[in-house]
Amino acid sequence: MNLLKWKSDYAVGVESVDAEHREMIELINDVYAKLGASPNAEDIEDCLENIHTAISLHFALEERIMRENSYFEFEAHKEDHEELLDEIRDLMDMFVADTEVGARLLEKRLSDWFARHFATFDARLHGKLGPH
Repeated sequence: MNLLKWKSDYAVGVESVDAEHREMIELINDVYAKLGASPNAEDIEDCLENIHTAISLHFALEERIMRENSYFEFEAHKEDHEELLDEIRDLMDMFVADTEVGARLLEKRLSDWFARHFATFDARLHGKLGPH
Protein backbone atom coordinates (compact mmCIF):
# COMPACT_ATOMS: atom_id res chain seq x y z
CA MET A 1 0.00 0.00 0.00
CA ASN A 2 1.25 3.47 -0.89
CA LEU A 3 1.24 6.42 1.44
CA LEU A 4 1.46 9.02 -1.33
CA LYS A 5 0.41 9.10 -4.97
CA TRP A 6 1.63 11.47 -7.63
CA LYS A 7 -0.93 14.11 -8.59
CA SER A 8 -0.70 16.54 -11.45
CA ASP A 9 -1.25 19.25 -8.81
CA TYR A 10 2.26 18.47 -7.55
CA ALA A 11 3.85 19.43 -10.89
CA VAL A 12 5.69 22.75 -10.92
CA GLY A 13 6.25 22.72 -14.68
CA VAL A 14 10.00 22.09 -14.56
CA GLU A 15 10.72 18.56 -15.75
CA SER A 16 13.76 17.95 -13.53
CA VAL A 17 11.91 19.19 -10.41
CA ASP A 18 8.81 17.15 -11.20
CA ALA A 19 10.91 14.01 -11.80
CA GLU A 20 12.54 14.46 -8.40
CA HIS A 21 9.13 14.96 -6.75
CA ARG A 22 8.07 11.60 -8.19
CA GLU A 23 11.29 10.01 -6.93
CA MET A 24 10.69 11.37 -3.42
CA ILE A 25 7.19 9.91 -3.43
CA GLU A 26 8.68 6.52 -4.35
CA LEU A 27 11.26 6.76 -1.56
CA ILE A 28 8.62 7.71 1.00
CA ASN A 29 6.35 4.90 -0.17
CA ASP A 30 9.29 2.48 0.09
CA VAL A 31 10.00 3.35 3.71
CA TYR A 32 6.27 3.28 4.48
CA ALA A 33 5.98 -0.24 3.02
CA LYS A 34 8.95 -1.38 5.07
CA LEU A 35 7.41 0.09 8.22
CA GLY A 36 4.20 -1.84 7.54
CA ALA A 37 6.06 -5.13 7.20
CA SER A 38 8.21 -6.48 9.99
CA PRO A 39 10.56 -3.52 10.01
CA ASN A 40 14.26 -4.11 10.10
CA ALA A 41 15.72 -1.05 11.86
CA GLU A 42 18.81 -0.99 9.67
CA ASP A 43 16.74 -1.08 6.45
CA ILE A 44 14.54 1.76 7.70
CA GLU A 45 17.57 3.83 8.69
CA ASP A 46 19.06 3.29 5.21
CA CYS A 47 15.76 4.34 3.59
CA LEU A 48 15.58 7.44 5.76
CA GLU A 49 19.14 8.38 4.88
CA ASN A 50 18.27 7.97 1.18
CA ILE A 51 15.21 10.18 1.64
CA HIS A 52 17.23 12.85 3.44
CA THR A 53 19.92 12.82 0.75
CA ALA A 54 17.44 12.90 -2.14
CA ILE A 55 15.44 15.70 -0.57
CA SER A 56 18.58 17.72 0.20
CA LEU A 57 19.66 17.46 -3.43
CA HIS A 58 16.16 18.23 -4.66
CA PHE A 59 15.90 21.33 -2.50
CA ALA A 60 19.25 22.54 -3.84
CA LEU A 61 17.90 22.17 -7.41
CA GLU A 62 14.66 24.01 -6.56
CA GLU A 63 16.60 26.80 -4.86
CA ARG A 64 18.91 27.21 -7.85
CA ILE A 65 15.91 27.46 -10.18
CA MET A 66 14.22 29.97 -7.89
CA ARG A 67 17.37 32.13 -7.76
CA GLU A 68 17.77 31.98 -11.54
CA ASN A 69 14.15 33.12 -11.94
CA SER A 70 14.34 35.81 -9.23
CA TYR A 71 11.49 34.05 -7.49
CA PHE A 72 9.75 36.48 -5.12
CA GLU A 73 9.26 33.94 -2.34
CA PHE A 74 12.75 32.45 -2.43
CA GLU A 75 13.71 33.20 1.19
CA ALA A 76 10.50 31.83 2.71
CA HIS A 77 10.60 28.75 0.46
CA LYS A 78 14.24 28.10 1.37
CA GLU A 79 13.43 28.49 5.06
CA ASP A 80 10.66 25.90 4.73
CA HIS A 81 13.15 23.57 3.04
CA GLU A 82 15.52 23.95 5.99
CA GLU A 83 12.72 23.27 8.48
CA LEU A 84 11.67 20.16 6.56
CA LEU A 85 15.23 18.83 6.51
CA ASP A 86 15.53 19.45 10.26
CA GLU A 87 12.26 17.63 10.83
CA ILE A 88 13.39 14.65 8.75
CA ARG A 89 16.65 14.52 10.70
CA ASP A 90 14.67 14.66 13.98
CA LEU A 91 12.46 11.78 12.80
CA MET A 92 15.57 9.81 11.89
CA ASP A 93 17.07 10.44 15.34
CA MET A 94 13.81 9.44 17.04
CA PHE A 95 13.72 6.22 15.05
CA VAL A 96 17.28 5.35 16.04
CA ALA A 97 16.59 6.16 19.72
CA ASP A 98 13.31 4.19 19.90
CA THR A 99 12.40 2.12 16.85
CA GLU A 100 8.77 1.54 17.86
CA VAL A 101 7.94 5.17 18.69
CA GLY A 102 10.02 6.38 15.74
CA ALA A 103 8.14 4.09 13.35
CA ARG A 104 4.75 5.42 14.52
CA LEU A 105 5.91 9.02 14.10
CA LEU A 106 7.30 8.29 10.64
CA GLU A 107 4.03 6.75 9.48
CA LYS A 108 2.12 9.77 10.73
CA ARG A 109 4.39 12.59 9.63
CA LEU A 110 6.09 11.55 6.38
CA SER A 111 3.11 12.31 4.20
CA ASP A 112 2.02 15.31 6.29
CA TRP A 113 5.09 17.44 5.69
CA PHE A 114 5.43 16.38 2.07
CA ALA A 115 1.81 17.17 1.22
CA ARG A 116 1.90 20.46 3.16
CA HIS A 117 5.00 21.70 1.34
CA PHE A 118 3.54 20.69 -2.04
CA ALA A 119 0.20 22.33 -1.27
CA THR A 120 1.72 25.62 -0.15
CA PHE A 121 5.20 26.53 -1.31
CA ASP A 122 5.43 24.31 -4.38
CA ALA A 123 1.91 25.25 -5.51
CA ARG A 124 2.95 28.91 -5.51
CA LEU A 125 6.20 28.01 -7.30
CA HIS A 126 4.12 26.21 -9.93
CA GLY A 127 2.15 29.41 -10.41
CA LYS A 128 5.36 31.24 -11.19
CA LEU A 129 7.30 28.64 -13.19
CA GLY A 130 4.61 26.38 -14.64
CA PRO A 131 2.85 26.75 -17.97
CA HIS A 132 0.63 29.82 -18.18
